[in-house]
Amino acid sequence: MSLFTGSGVAIVTPFNEDGVDFKKLEELIEWHIDQKTDAIIICGTTGEASTMSEQERKETIKFTVDVVKGRIPVIAGTGSNNTKAAVDMSRWADGIGVDGLLVITPYYNKTTQRGAIEHFKAIASAVTKPIIIYNVPSRTGFNILPETLFELSKIDNIVAVKEASGNISQVAEIAQLCGDNLDIYSGNDDQVIPIMSLGGKGVISVVANILPKDTHDMCQLFLQGKYKEALKLQLNMIQLIKALFIETNPIPVKTAMNLMGMKVGHLRLPLVDMSPKNLEILKKEMINYGIKLA
Repeated sequence: MSLFTGSGVAIVTPFNEDGVDFKKLEELIEWHIDQKTDAIIICGTTGEASTMSEQERKETIKFTVDVVKGRIPVIAGTGSNNTKAAVDMSRWADGIGVDGLLVITPYYNKTTQRGAIEHFKAIASAVTKPIIIYNVPSRTGFNILPETLFELSKIDNIVAVKEASGNISQVAEIAQLCGDNLDIYSGNDDQVIPIMSLGGKGVISVVANILPKDTHDMCQLFLQGKYKEALKLQLNMIQLIKALFIETNPIPVKTAMNLMGMKVGHLRLPLVDMSPKNLEILKKEMINYGIKLA
């Protein structure tokens, strides 16, 4: 049984002068549920977890669980390049009722493939909830290999990988090696349909922050065997997705939400406002897609 199928939103964290804007976060969660988003991924990269204090992350995860009340799965980002910190955070999240954990591969200090196996084993043995491994070499400097995922897929509660390597050949190899023992989610919005065609279950999405219904529909159409309609939605989104990654995520998506009047607040340093040139490109692609600017 998959943790979820379809569109899981890597939700932004709205900030105000006092910290996390919980009133706005509740609004966003209710909007996503209304728009048929299939899961909420809280305190991930798009949620700027790396510039949130431990207390802020815990409050934000707990708040999300309390607001969602089991209506759709809540998956908490609990990873770290410090194995003990990842174990502690994962154990805490497990205890407050999240449905799953998104755990990034070790970054900066990186490790070997064998070290990655030990890192994930340590986390998995400390929790009961299902774990999605997050592979994003462009940010971590570390690529978890298909053979490594095959070893990890033998652990009962390691159930999926969010694959953001951009390497479709690697995704095919993971699918071939791991089969039904490991679900695959696209970590790249421009590769949802290609990855689903290799057996992927859906996406953990950035674009779903502004197009929740379309992202859900794209995945559902594919799952229903309506491949042409799903592909059409994927291709229609391509230029907008490109604009959403013209600067480091989540700079453009948070900017886009504010342009739509969603008032999700500022970015935290070291992330800064978009350059004027890139801002114009983003606005143009939003308008071309049919998104109304506030």
